[in-house]
Amino acid sequence: MSAFAARDGFVASDLGPAAHFGNPLGEQRLLARGRAVVELGLGVVTVSGPDRLSWLNSITSQLLLGLAPGVSTETLVLDQSGRVEHAARVVDDGSTTWLLTEPTDAAPLAAWLDSMRFMLRVEVTDRSSEFVTLGWFGAAAPFAAVDLPDAPLTEWVDPWSSVTPGGWGYADLEAHPGSDWTLRIAVVTPGTAGAIAASDEPAAGLLAIEALRIAAWRPALGDVDERTIPHELDWLRSAVHLSKGCYRGQETVAKVHNLGHPPRRVVMLHLDGSDAVLPAPGTPVLLDDKEVGRLSASAVHHELGPIGLAVVKRSLDPTATLQLLADDVVVAATQEVIVPPEAGATANVPRLPRLGAVRRS
Repeated sequence: MSAFAARDGFVASDLGPAAHFGNPLGEQRLLARGRAVVELGLGVVTVSGPDRLSWLNSITSQLLLGLAPGVSTETLVLDQSGRVEHAARVVDDGSTTWLLTEPTDAAPLAAWLDSMRFMLRVEVTDRSSEFVTLGWFGAAAPFAAVDLPDAPLTEWVDPWSSVTPGGWGYADLEAHPGSDWTLRIAVVTPGTAGAIAASDEPAAGLLAIEALRIAAWRPALGDVDERTIPHELDWLRSAVHLSKGCYRGQETVAKVHNLGHPPRRVVMLHLDGSDAVLPAPGTPVLLDDKEVGRLSASAVHHELGPIGLAVVKRSLDPTATLQLLADDVVVAATQEVIVPPEAGATANVPRLPRLGAVRRS
């Protein structure tokens, strides 16, 4: 049960935490300004033991060898063909590596890691039921003045605001919408979460942070299907180190980046809200009645209106107006390029103006 279930207006999401508290757009504004906290309901997997960082470094996409305590990063587990299987937010506290992932991925990730231990000195534990994950924007937590029974066990700072060392950004814009993405996530005990929920500090629901994520072009595991490679979502920006040693799927990562182009690419869609219909994730994206992609996320942004992320064919004309069918209503959509059709190490992509650019204040 959510720690915030007793709050006025609480409406539960399918995952348990609040979808909203009665005012999704107002909550979104407060969250964007660093004045609200959101319960995320993430899965929590810990890896302990002296070999933990070198081991994780050898089987995932990010350079984790020598990761300093308190430094946050992100990593992916790929299959042999370079397709994304798992994604994790990573922070080490000097004795334990904390992996924060989507709630439905915690048990599969822990099981896969456990199967890869062999004779190494590591211990993998799914601790999702023990902790609560809370998110906010800005350096100072909005609940800093609350008298807490326990301090947060760890805190993860999202690296999405810039291209991480060893990474590569395909979105070549003067002002990337993620440049002021300052998300922080704390892992706390249920008692601490309960104290925050019982205070007067504002809270937001998952609808609020999902809209902000889409507007910042921030990829998540929910955008992944059975064919996704990191390049298609611009995930080389934060979760892949192109110069590290071998790991499963590395050959595909290097080959697509250095010699070719991603077969698909993510775009942000500005959706027509005239009929007050929001297409759901999974909705086919059409051009002249022909499917050219699928919607992976959608939300109503407090300034941009209805928006979404979609993975489309690389060859799709970036200027084409698209259609999505939702509740028997045809919803028109214009594209905003994130990963350009010519994306790759040798591309010379011109800088383009953003549509409806929004900066967080």
